[in-house]
Amino acid sequence: MFIIVVGCGRVGSELAYGLYKKGHEVAIIDFVGGSFSHLPPDYRGRTIEAEVLSEDVLRRTGVEEADGLAAVTNSDSVNAVAGHLARAVYNVPNVVVRNYDPRWRELHEAFGLQVVSSTAWGAQRIEELLSQPMGRAVFSAGNGEVEIYEFAIPEPWQGRTLEELSPPGTECVPVSVTRAGQARLPRPGMRFEKGDVLHVSATLAGMEELRGRVAVREER
Repeated sequence: MFIIVVGCGRVGSELAYGLYKKGHEVAIIDFVGGSFSHLPPDYRGRTIEAEVLSEDVLRRTGVEEADGLAAVTNSDSVNAVAGHLARAVYNVPNVVVRNYDPRWRELHEAFGLQVVSSTAWGAQRIEELLSQPMGRAVFSAGNGEVEIYEFAIPEPWQGRTLEELSPPGTECVPVSVTRAGQARLPRPGMRFEKGDVLHVSATLAGMEELRGRVAVREER
């Protein structure tokens, strides 16, 4: 694939290098030439020193043939405009923009862009680790609104059913149960056994409810 990365800071350089090492054709744009020093010495993709919003910079970079574009500068307005141009004007099929300041996130969403907010996601993840150590997130969708959590079934829940732990209709949906090293799809009436590991897809509120049910039973 041919991918354009806008912004060669820490995020952009890491992204461009990772894509390059996986065999993709990469072009990275930054208006500060010194920013390219963030790239490892063995990076062999293109570097373009230019202001991305200047006339024809994206076109000269080859945006019309690009399979994807990531706008990851520390300017939310630049990311939003660059992403919008790539998608609406040049019809780039896959556009992702970085949200730097969560207060500007609505700007990106107004353009209907795929948004990654490392600040919002990181703050939520740290909060979870500090306040709720039971159950760790192993996958995050969007900006952390829905995550997949993994935790070992505690002893007081052995022999209890899946529905007791995660009732239908809650914001916590069982994804898999790993037993004796083999993962299996949850089924109605399944009872937990010693050593079971449960994966659930949940919102933060749904996971807090599940943790509450586990804590109540452990106290008995």
